[in-house]
Amino acid sequence: MPDKQDSLARRGLTLSRRVLRRLNEVGIFVQSQVSLEHQHLVKRYVVRGIESGGAVKDLGRYVSFCAADGEPLPYLHPIDAIGVNGVHAVVVAPVLVRIELFRAGRTCQLLITKHEPGQVENGRRPPLENRVLFRGVNGLVDLDFLRPGSDLAGRSVMPEFWSRAGEPLGIPEVFAAAVGAATKGVSCVRCSHSHYLVTPVNVIGRWREQSQSNTAKC
Repeated sequence: MPDKQDSLARRGLTLSRRVLRRLNEVGIFVQSQVSLEHQHLVKRYVVRGIESGGAVKDLGRYVSFCAADGEPLPYLHPIDAIGVNGVHAVVVAPVLVRIELFRAGRTCQLLITKHEPGQVENGRRPPLENRVLFRGVNGLVDLDFLRPGSDLAGRSVMPEFWSRAGEPLGIPEVFAAAVGAATKGVSCVRCSHSHYLVTPVNVIGRWREQSQSNTAKC
């Protein structure tokens, strides 16, 4: 039976019905679930997630993913959504670290979780193992960095968190860049792009070949 930490990691941030209703009203859609998938060609299990989210002026929610060492992962493919502040790209990897951030005004909730396949026993499908790496409650983000027109790309934007006793809670340094990207995501009004997943090199190659082919036909 999964323990509390596993259940929290699998479920993700717990937001009230009122908050979820408000997110729906302003059109911010986040798909925070991760799933265990089997790659038949290479005979291995992987974890699948979807980078998604965005913001309006006073509200934002964003989910992104990185490798276990905090490095950016290439997405499998982008998703062209009809609207904004929705799904952006699919990522598949043997291990995923999920960065989930919610912002209401200046106040942030952060959950960093790790997801990977468990042990395969007797040829059975393994469990999806989930672990909480960091949980920050009622943190503060500097709105000066979030105001319209600010140069977020050139600044380090990070929320700050404290324990119940008022002591600083340091976000793991290895995930600082990923959290910074998610913080930009929760302030990106009408978001329509990924903030941390990167374009695969082989996709760029195919796009270039297709572009060259189309140019030759013109």
